[in-house]
Amino acid sequence: MAGSPAETTTPASGFDRFFEITARGSTLSREIRGGFATFFTMAYIVVLNPLILGAAVDGDGASLAIPAIAAVTALVAGLMTILMGVVARFPLALAAGLGVNALVAYEIAPQMTWADAMGLVVIEGVIIAILVLTGFRQAVFRAVPTELKTAIGVGIGLFLALIGFVDAGFARGSAGSPPLLLGIGGQLVTWPVLVFVIGLLITLVLMVRKVKGAILIGILGATVLALIVEAVAKVGPAGGPAGNPHGWSLNVPTLDKDWSIAPDLSLLGNFNVFDSWGRAGVLVCLMFVFTLLLTDFFDTMGTMVAVGQEGDLLDEDGNPPRTREILLVDSIAAAAGGVASTSSNTSYIESAAGVGEGARTGVASLVTGALFLVAVLVSPLVQIVPFEAASAALVVVGFLMMTAVRTIDWTDWEIAIPAFLTIVLMPFTYSISNGIGAGVITYVLLKVVSGKARAVHPLLYGVAALFVLYFLRGPIEAAIL
Repeated sequence: MAGSPAETTTPASGFDRFFEITARGSTLSREIRGGFATFFTMAYIVVLNPLILGAAVDGDGASLAIPAIAAVTALVAGLMTILMGVVARFPLALAAGLGVNALVAYEIAPQMTWADAMGLVVIEGVIIAILVLTGFRQAVFRAVPTELKTAIGVGIGLFLALIGFVDAGFARGSAGSPPLLLGIGGQLVTWPVLVFVIGLLITLVLMVRKVKGAILIGILGATVLALIVEAVAKVGPAGGPAGNPHGWSLNVPTLDKDWSIAPDLSLLGNFNVFDSWGRAGVLVCLMFVFTLLLTDFFDTMGTMVAVGQEGDLLDEDGNPPRTREILLVDSIAAAAGGVASTSSNTSYIESAAGVGEGARTGVASLVTGALFLVAVLVSPLVQIVPFEAASAALVVVGFLMMTAVRTIDWTDWEIAIPAFLTIVLMPFTYSISNGIGAGVITYVLLKVVSGKARAVHPLLYGVAALFVLYFLRGPIEAAIL
């Protein structure tokens, strides 16, 4: 038992009363411990987000500096997590969203500049905030079938895993057939791929052993191995004038860096909300904003319910305390991610690790946020982490997201077929929006032809119509232009 009724209901101080520490059966030490646990289970994003965004180029061929992305990733995660703790008083941490950053890097930025792409993220965050304040967000959430929401998450997981395998060189593109091959010519023959494989196996073993911070430990362990390999084998970077298919795909892991540099916060404010509409087209930008919104939309609502359930914090209707405040902070974080060029920030399911350690209040979020702010100071260290060391985390996160596939009823073809298309089209077409669009359109179509048109929420018809326009944008633009 946590203690006597007096101990569990009488606040010890104003701080205790504000955060409801005693009222929720917690203690300050548990909150601190939980805050540390959450940080160490999601700190990998400070390394991973820069490698996802930094590996892509925009429509002008420009790329973002990896140390700068690392610094603002930690900064925004810290500030938004603290805001969650103070405003919502809920043990939920936020950071750049995996899946959303892939959408920004591989689909949105190539059609415009980075500033334009981040401007769309800002617009999406503002729209979500308006939807929260009007109550419309919950209405749209109810409109999409639960199993289709699950399929979206599973598809994003497979997409992230594919990115991890490809960026690590474990799978490589082929000019002929098949389009992807194992390693080089069907063989794993490079030192960087060995680092990736060992890092992946270490992470998986740590996860099975229930080690806290398994993903971060796996990245750090693989990075140490990469440093040793580079020092001994002198692998060097991939590509270059002479060509080097056996080299490191992005960062070369060496300690020969300039460690005197301060955290690079130059990306703050590097966004533009207007130019993208003329460059990529209004329809394309609308669909990108909509896809960003949809991706963020359901992730947070599912995450906050899961974390609340883990800590026995849900009410009789299955809602966590201060739901509106949680969603509002999350929407502010989405916009803040665009302002800082980190991509949309969202709530992390890894917060459940802190709840598992006893956290029940926003104090844990204060601790996690403070640790992220400390991480800003060491963000330049990210330049020694090669893709091959960090990509294992993408594969592991993909696995974790994939596990939700078990909740889909594969015997009901009216939902199974849309779910299947949603899942497979994301990695197969390298597009999150293509998967979501195909799933929504197919779901509406199958319900209508099955005589169950009334079972489809009216809002979903509008969503399906937008996606039809999205897929037909090529012929439409050709006819108009």
